[in-house]
Amino acid sequence: MDDLSSIPKGRIVQGGKAIYGAPLGILMLEARFPRVLGDMGNGATWPFPVLFRVVRGASPEKIVLQDPHQMLPEFVAAARDLVDLGAEAITTNCGFLALLQPELAAAVGVPVATSALMQVPWVQATLPPGKRVGVVTVSASTLTPQHFAAVGAPTDTPIEGTEAGREFFRVLIKAEKDDLDLDLAEADIVDAGRALVAKHPDVGAIVLECTNMPPYAAALRSALGLPVYDIYSMINWFHHGLRPRAFF
Repeated sequence: MDDLSSIPKGRIVQGGKAIYGAPLGILMLEARFPRVLGDMGNGATWPFPVLFRVVRGASPEKIVLQDPHQMLPEFVAAARDLVDLGAEAITTNCGFLALLQPELAAAVGVPVATSALMQVPWVQATLPPGKRVGVVTVSASTLTPQHFAAVGAPTDTPIEGTEAGREFFRVLIKAEKDDLDLDLAEADIVDAGRALVAKHPDVGAIVLECTNMPPYAAALRSALGLPVYDIYSMINWFHHGLRPRAFF
């Protein structure tokens, strides 16, 4: 057996290998904007422990505005590192990584949920006839039918982006500054949601593509009066399968 005398406290030993007591691993983009409470990259957002791994070179601009397949080997390697540390499932902190869902799921040997867009067909099943899901995304110009197809969502799902906003897109994607004005960011999300339902009155629920949008979900729900789902709602569901509540 390996010498385990140097294993830090707080880690678990299983089968002679040291692992962390966190079943969920999160693949992070390399970004410099603040991770506010509610952001997927803020550890305090989660009511359970998680493992983070930054994929070096995977900037938001590269993943959102270009083809993330160019960095597939780096994401696979990082996911496998998390699995080696004890992660029992993998997720990511960019909805555009939906494009990598089939490849990552095939490569790492544990359940993988890359994108909040995976919720689109689930939410659709809850809606009455004549209503459909709409998506608010950080970048409508680069969110394609292929992103939806990769996670089994309808490719004609209506979308609205934040590119025309004053804060969210230019800080998160264009990295024009390091700080984030939360009020302006919230206004960008709410404005995009209002534009979405104005263009598509049959929208009966919203899914937020971007993993940095959960801090603004409550404001959007209040503004539109519609259910709003995001990466926070999805990962809590995902984690529940890893650690079901014990009732007795």
